Amino acid sequence: MTTTVPGRKKTSTRREAKRAPGKWRSWETTEGAIRAPHRSMMRAMGLSGKDIDQPFVGVASMHNEVTVCNFGIAPLVEDVKRGVSESEGTPFMFGTITVSDAISMGTEGMKGSLVSREIIADSIETVCFAERFDGVVPIAGCDKSLPGSMMAIARLNIPAVFVYGGSILPGSWEGKPFQLQDVNEGVGRHQVGEIDDATLRAMEIAACPGPGACGGMFTANTMSSIGEAIGLSLPGSASEPAVSSRKRYSSRRAGEAVMNLLREDIRPSDILTRKAFENAVTLVVALGGSTNSALHLPAIAYEMGIDLTLEDIHEISMRTPLIANMKPGGDFLMYDLDAAGGVPLAMKRLLDAGLLHGDALTVTGKTIAENLADVPDDGSHMTVVKTAVDPFAATGGLVVLHGNLAPDGAVLKVAGHDYGSRWSGPARVFDREEHVMEALQRRAIEKGDFVVIRYEGPRGGPGMREMLDVTGAILGQGLGEHVFLMTDGRFSGATHGPMIGHVGPEAALGGPIAALRDGDVIELDLEKFELNVRLSDEELADRLADWTTPPPPYTRGTLGKYIKLVQPAARGAVTG
Repeated sequence: MTTTVPGRKKTSTRREAKRAPGKWRSWETTEGAIRAPHRSMMRAMGLSGKDIDQPFVGVASMHNEVTVCNFGIAPLVEDVKRGVSESEGTPFMFGTITVSDAISMGTEGMKGSLVSREIIADSIETVCFAERFDGVVPIAGCDKSLPGSMMAIARLNIPAVFVYGGSILPGSWEGKPFQLQDVNEGVGRHQVGEIDDATLRAMEIAACPGPGACGGMFTANTMSSIGEAIGLSLPGSASEPAVSSRKRYSSRRAGEAVMNLLREDIRPSDILTRKAFENAVTLVVALGGSTNSALHLPAIAYEMGIDLTLEDIHEISMRTPLIANMKPGGDFLMYDLDAAGGVPLAMKRLLDAGLLHGDALTVTGKTIAENLADVPDDGSHMTVVKTAVDPFAATGGLVVLHGNLAPDGAVLKVAGHDYGSRWSGPARVFDREEHVMEALQRRAIEKGDFVVIRYEGPRGGPGMREMLDVTGAILGQGLGEHVFLMTDGRFSGATHGPMIGHVGPEAALGGPIAALRDGDVIELDLEKFELNVRLSDEELADRLADWTTPPPPYTRGTLGKYIKLVQPAARGAVTG
């Protein structure tokens, strides 16, 4: 009698009997006389016959010396490999790129940040496809390496577990927790003469005490939280500090978990369902997570063939209370959430309120409800995480705007802020992020201005640069409650305050933002969730008729290819 393994042709009963459960496609590189050269190459790396006969698991490492976020990943790779090996699998570590958003921030190099997400996804997919790995465990820490890993997992649809490299510990300044966001805002304080050179230097030295991703509910920690909510990461692993022994242990368990998924034939397509994406959005808006989630979640959904729109995100946010008091808009860091009970505590309180799909499957082989059943909740830690019946705000932390300036939508983070119901001001129009920073240094941005930064979208930038330097300087200069900013680019997860991003269509595609001129009155209505310019349809149309498409800033290389392939931000800025 013969049996059929997914993705392969029938072979003899003798060969079938030798194959380990879960060796779904790596058999293509190991079986039969014809593969003797392949096995010879494997033996040269120290593999035994037993190793070759076991399932092959790729371990995608994003360890590097480019960014502190990924600097501590190397030990976790060894822990994952140990978990795979002890569960009768054979791990293969391979590397992929990552860039440091924080170090490239405010420079031309930042245009490579979002592009790196696609390269990371492409490289993981390519290695696992080419080497016929049966499963994969990506280990990532910096902002784009997390969604890039999840996009690859979705594309490959082989058993996978995502491992987060972990959050940085808080620094200390004047006896209080201190982190990178404070240094960015310190730059603005320095520009207005509030602090001197020596103080700013002392702040920069104090902010980052060791390896790990930025400590607030910024993009990395938002994406790690998504990993749990969407079912790709082990419960509790999203909030573990990078230097914690628990991070080492959970990484080992991730190696064990991927082998269980292989044995149980559980694939990402079983986990990454519509319900899973709704759970992820619910958690993001309940935690006050990063606006970048409105870019990355649609991109991951796209890889699964699921249409997750900005309107879906807005609708979920409107029915989900804000239950966490997390930086940048709140008071606490991921370190504090971890001490309170981590993401499982927040998810349990949302599940108890009927706001999560408890029947969604996860990489544990159990459902969300089963994972959360034994999570303790004695009603404490309410300063960090409240319940849905007594939240910090009745609705979630993200809203999506439309109107004659944003027909395809725009994203505003409202967590921790009260902007009132209406706001308007004269446009101050800039075509590059650097021009705004120059204006801020000259103290040329005034209270009441509506700052516009355009040609920074996915195609026009290219790459949708984050603008933490600009937004931090605005807040540091004390303009945060007096100046609105809108852009077809995007923001760091550390950005907070009245900042509207992802305005679409972007200027480079002839979106209405391209027609704006200094002095045009821009109006924001947070009752109708509209973003408009006080111009008639005819005037807007006339201006756009005179508009000409600017030449692409890059025509060759990585950015040149990206410009040709990238889709709008509302579709996740994917390149597929």
